[in-house]
Amino acid sequence: MTEAIYPGSFDPVTNGHLDLIERGSRLFSRLIVAVARNVDKAPLFSSEERVAMLREQVAGRFANVEVTSFAGLIVEYARQSGVHCLLRGLRTIADFEYEFQMALTNRRLAPDIETVFVMPSLRYSYVSARLIRETVLLGADMSHLIPASVQTKLRARLSTAREGKGGGAP
Repeated sequence: MTEAIYPGSFDPVTNGHLDLIERGSRLFSRLIVAVARNVDKAPLFSSEERVAMLREQVAGRFANVEVTSFAGLIVEYARQSGVHCLLRGLRTIADFEYEFQMALTNRRLAPDIETVFVMPSLRYSYVSARLIRETVLLGADMSHLIPASVQTKLRARLSTAREGKGGGAP
């Protein structure tokens, strides 16, 4: 049985993330989508909200995909889960540099855990959660890059954040 973990912040989930989940579900017999609970970052959505959004998007689409969250090192979570493969997406050269460093660090910490890189579909190769947050904040319709229900939640959250900060960006 080949299993992998696809870790990330997913703040918010994009069609690019879903594209990688679809690819991962075909490559592996079991794919765990693991939402990072990082207290040092200030995500727009809580880890529970991000898990719920992902579960909504994968429900009924991928029988071999489960969504959960984790805190700490991904290699420790992988060991606890009995999984020896991490799935990561590469969009750009900048992604490669960062992901290469992370993969080598993870290999040093856990030589038994491999990292597999997958490129997204061309139509999502430029999509990032940060880009989505910024363009939706400015009023753009991004329904071609994020699920409609996620866009609705994102608009509401950004509106609340904007009001809470006197009209500024979150």
